[in-house]
Amino acid sequence: MERTGETSPEPSLPRRTQIIRATYLIAALDITWLFLQFSITPYLAKRLGFDTLWFGYLQTMVGVIQLLGGPMFGRFADLFGARAALSLSCVSSIVFFLLLAMVDTPLMLFVQKLPAVFMHILPGSQMVVADLTEPQHRADALAKLGICFGVGMITGSTLGGALTTHYGETVAACFAAAGSAVSLLLVMKFIPKSTKPQTPHPPPSSDFSGSTGADKNTKKSIFNLGEITRLMKFPGVARTFLVKIISGLPAGIFQVMFSIIAMNFFKLQPAQNGYLMAYFGIVQMIIQGGVIGRLTSRYSERTLLLLSIGIASLVGLAQAAMQDVFQFCFIVFPMMFSLSVFNVITDSLLTKSVPSSDTGTMLGLCASVQSLLRTVGPTLGGFLYENYGVSSFGFIQFGVNVCVFVYLLRHGSDHNHTHQHRD
Repeated sequence: MERTGETSPEPSLPRRTQIIRATYLIAALDITWLFLQFSITPYLAKRLGFDTLWFGYLQTMVGVIQLLGGPMFGRFADLFGARAALSLSCVSSIVFFLLLAMVDTPLMLFVQKLPAVFMHILPGSQMVVADLTEPQHRADALAKLGICFGVGMITGSTLGGALTTHYGETVAACFAAAGSAVSLLLVMKFIPKSTKPQTPHPPPSSDFSGSTGADKNTKKSIFNLGEITRLMKFPGVARTFLVKIISGLPAGIFQVMFSIIAMNFFKLQPAQNGYLMAYFGIVQMIIQGGVIGRLTSRYSERTLLLLSIGIASLVGLAQAAMQDVFQFCFIVFPMMFSLSVFNVITDSLLTKSVPSSDTGTMLGLCASVQSLLRTVGPTLGGFLYENYGVSSFGFIQFGVNVCVFVYLLRHGSDHNHTHQHRD
């Protein structure tokens, strides 16, 4: 496979628009198959004799796999281009779902999760969008991927439930495999080999390892930790990345534990939980499709980052005080607003902070943050829930986000627009 990125002609504006629209469609389909799988795995695990503890181990394993795979996938995308990266993800999805259709033992269910190491369509789609949009429009374009997520969440959950109920897990898994094959065809048809602009390589001084451009073999390795971690050397990157992890941790724990909260605290039946998830999806589509774009055109990204963290702290207080699902429904809108704005703005800031040749690796690292939260979330969340109850999630979210908010206010002056650095 040849490295791409330097020789591809830059696409015209109509062509770029076509590629971005195709990318949105591919992302929506991938999220659909992902949520369809969420409707299969719990029932399959229960039928195979998994208890809550072992199902937690399974979820943690997926988190670890994707935590390790995210940066490698991003690096692969930067080296070999968007088409190769998205094709790899689609092929991994096909294998993943075909194995799911064949699972008949507990061990097989663990083995079936291994292809998830390269299932990163969403970061790959973010890379394409980031590469093909101007910096001032990037946050809005990335936010619109949230509409795809909402559509996929609603469609996949509904479709997965219907297929599993009427035809069984095997048919549902095969349907998802066929869907991933359709996604692969769309990638091959509409996504160019590379979406990188024609720009020179970063100067040798920015190389974390201190090596020069002479080491081609080292630079072409997707497993080169130095090439991945050197991105933290760019101005503002390490700070934004730490904010993304620290501020996102309490909300991540709440999300990981939400199925338990819905079942035990809210006393929801499966059908009611499905309606609540659909409500989440609709709210997210409204915010990311109709709100974030307007905000980014009027306010700076730093202002919006502060706003999202401030609202997240207030959401934490509301979560600590809530008593039932009806109160929670009122909290959902500010909660989804703060989460959506926070994720979009931090992703946008981080991709602007590094050369265009490294946007894939950076988005892979961003995806790994979510995987990290899914990895540590079940353990921390279970401990907090058992010992301190649901209110503890809200109090921790309030405390952490207030601290981050104050830190950014006090150290924000030198942070301003170092993120506009590009090749």
